[in-house]
Amino acid sequence: MSDTLKTADVLACNNQTYKYFSLKKLAASHDISHLPFSLKILLENLLRHEDGVDVTLSDIEALCQWDPQAEPATEIAFTPSRVVLQDFTGVPAVVDLAAMRDAMKMLGGDVEKINPLSPAELVIDHSIQVDKYGTHDAADLNTQIEFRRNMERYGFLKWGQSAFDNFSVVPPGNGIVHQVNLEYLARVIFGAEQRGELMAYPDTVVGTDSHTTMINGIGVLGWGVGGIEAEAAMLGQAISMLIPQVVGFKLTGKLQEGVTATDLVLTVVDMLREHGVVGKFVEFFGAGLQHLPLADRATIANMAPEYGATCGIFPVDQESLRYLRLTGRTEDQVNLVEAYTKAQGLFHDEHSQDASYTAVLELDMGDVVPSISGPKRPQDRIVLTEAKATYNKHFNEFENGRAPKSVPVSAAKGDYSFTDGDIAVAAITSCTNTSNPAVMLGAGLLARNAAAKGLEVKPWVKTSLAPGSKVVSHYLNSAGLMDDLEALGFNVVGFGCTTCIGNSGPLDPALSQAINGHDLIATSVLSGNRNFEGRIHADIQMNFLASPPLVVAYAIAGTMNFDLYNDSLGDDPDGNPVYLKDIWPSDHEIADTIQSNVNQNSFAQGYEGIFEGDANWEAVKTNPSKLFDWQADSTYIKNPPYFAGMTMDVGTIDNITGARVLAKLGDSVTTDHISPAGAIAEDSPAGEYLKSKGVDKANFNSYGSRRGNHEVMMRGTFANIRLRNQLAPGTEGGWTRHQPSDEEMSIFHAAMQYQAEGVPLLVIGGTEYGTGSSRDWAAKGTNLLGVKAVLVQSYERIHRSNLVGMGVIPLQFKAGESADSHGLTGTEVYDVSGLQNGASKTARVTAHRHDGTSVSFEVDVRIDTPKEVEYCRHGGILHYVLRNLAS
Repeated sequence: MSDTLKTADVLACNNQTYKYFSLKKLAASHDISHLPFSLKILLENLLRHEDGVDVTLSDIEALCQWDPQAEPATEIAFTPSRVVLQDFTGVPAVVDLAAMRDAMKMLGGDVEKINPLSPAELVIDHSIQVDKYGTHDAADLNTQIEFRRNMERYGFLKWGQSAFDNFSVVPPGNGIVHQVNLEYLARVIFGAEQRGELMAYPDTVVGTDSHTTMINGIGVLGWGVGGIEAEAAMLGQAISMLIPQVVGFKLTGKLQEGVTATDLVLTVVDMLREHGVVGKFVEFFGAGLQHLPLADRATIANMAPEYGATCGIFPVDQESLRYLRLTGRTEDQVNLVEAYTKAQGLFHDEHSQDASYTAVLELDMGDVVPSISGPKRPQDRIVLTEAKATYNKHFNEFENGRAPKSVPVSAAKGDYSFTDGDIAVAAITSCTNTSNPAVMLGAGLLARNAAAKGLEVKPWVKTSLAPGSKVVSHYLNSAGLMDDLEALGFNVVGFGCTTCIGNSGPLDPALSQAINGHDLIATSVLSGNRNFEGRIHADIQMNFLASPPLVVAYAIAGTMNFDLYNDSLGDDPDGNPVYLKDIWPSDHEIADTIQSNVNQNSFAQGYEGIFEGDANWEAVKTNPSKLFDWQADSTYIKNPPYFAGMTMDVGTIDNITGARVLAKLGDSVTTDHISPAGAIAEDSPAGEYLKSKGVDKANFNSYGSRRGNHEVMMRGTFANIRLRNQLAPGTEGGWTRHQPSDEEMSIFHAAMQYQAEGVPLLVIGGTEYGTGSSRDWAAKGTNLLGVKAVLVQSYERIHRSNLVGMGVIPLQFKAGESADSHGLTGTEVYDVSGLQNGASKTARVTAHRHDGTSVSFEVDVRIDTPKEVEYCRHGGILHYVLRNLAS
């Protein structure tokens, strides 16, 4: 490393001497006192990786001279310390690495160059589904089903663990990746051997899940990236980024009695979405931090994707150290975190100077009120007092004012009537809340109080409890609250994402038939962070996010057409009405329960032998080898076609001529719309493919679990049941109209017909295109269908970079313009000119109509950095990396 500015220094700690790059030495020659905490971490990263090529002195000085008000313009190379993955995105990442080894052999290079150079840790958490619920053995039964369904995938991951260095797998049944990352994997500060020297440096991380930002709650800078970016990072490629703007969020005061961290984060999401922080860092500061436990900070950090920011970070302070000790980190590790952050001026206390920010928002936490959000976007906050009225407003919009219907159902749990607005799924799930003892124990205490009053959950509600780690079960059992939750049907169904990722499992067939046969509006309530259309369950049209205690309360109410403040939840044994206020636990009671039951022992037990797995994992067989033995008949793991016929020759970014539109879409099209994670319909192209391979419907599993098979995934691209393609009006799902035949067909079959005809494709959309999960398959599937460019009004950050990473050109309408403003129907023939091999920031789109007229307009080319231009010229980031390693 160059160390042009001579910032190398030594730190004495734990009877050892660590080399580090000192921000205080840098401050002697450069004024960096105005820099936010997050940018100081980036600055250290540049100092440590300065090499005169990827990181230059001018990059370092540009960051030192950061102007909070300037539009981002300076590209820097950020090198994360480690990568975290979950299995839905991790399996395709390992598939790509395995395919790259094959391609490396084909190109005559060293296959072992395809190897993670820094720690890569994968947590299997996305595959368990809620097939069984409401019984004491539900978790065991669901785990057995999980292993039967996913044995091939798990064998592949086990192969990867032995084939690749620096790659670890946390087996199923241990929790959600973000909670495991927070409670166990995070170092905060690394003390590690590098190039023969003992180094101290910040723990920075990128992850293949957008909610990687949860780790920001403990002061670790990290965010979600697409799987393809993560693979490149594992292979030693720095992440190209523009020095961001940083929005400060000042917290003051403290939460009122009865207000939860979930209510706080939904308020923060609401405020930051309204302000606009897409592509920006958000940094939390202020006197309110002293009243904010680490778990509450992690809850806020988790939902950075929902408020649109790249990250939402809190500084390291005494609360961070307390949490590290609580969660069982060694005293040496805690000492290193404290010594390093204080030496670097990164430790926050009451004397810390406020940084300069691009903008500052302020929230007095005393103003936060109980809230939920929905029915289809997490940023759509609803004050709890207005929840019933808001539900009815949306119901009227959905159903054009028709009267609610009620239908008799004879189900396994007895006979009942199911009415529009009734709750079919109530799930305590998701990393957002299951890491937070206050809301989890709060739910348990509410359940205890409800059971004592004789209240029960309605028979049509499918209830589930999916703790984010085994620690949660330990403290719920220790407090004696698991029995109370189980009394209301909230039995543990497994340790993983479950309902929040769409793995809610089947409803009772009779209920499902009633909903679909009578077009009823079924609802769900979950303690998750995502409630997009079609994500939670195919039979459910409205999904609401709420705190765990409110999930329990709504399950008792049984309907969203309910006023939790004024409507009675039922009667006690004496016939007296019971209201929410009668069963809501006090803050003092919750705090006492935490104090008595959440301790180091809980975490020690929860993480004992975490990498070893249970007997199910031990039974997974694999054959150690450097190259993977692809099985031709596999329906889970297939060698993808990305590198077929690849040579060492670099391509060009060419103009597009004679293109057709595959899909013309509206606003807020999510990665769930583009690449669904949930159930595979039997009559869909993916379902037909699986049946042709001898897979019966019961073993379809989910799109998320099939991401190692490109044949399934390209058939599932744009196949969400709630997708509305304006080219096929009156339809929902993956339908389009082939042009010029105007024949209606599936998007997959149309794409294949266009490919056979040699016709390139475009996708046209509106605002916020690609919101949601950092789903690399939303870009991979787009590429494999033959889409050359996407033209929309605005992108979410991760999806735009994923498109670039797959060589798909992101185009953007000029401000104030749209498909409608140009009169585009999607039936035209399109030319895109002026791309100039990626050198131009603008291009010209010409749409030729059937009547011989045309419209031409200028668009922005969102290939934002010189490195991204190189990725597109190579055909994608993996091709770029592969050619560099091979040469």
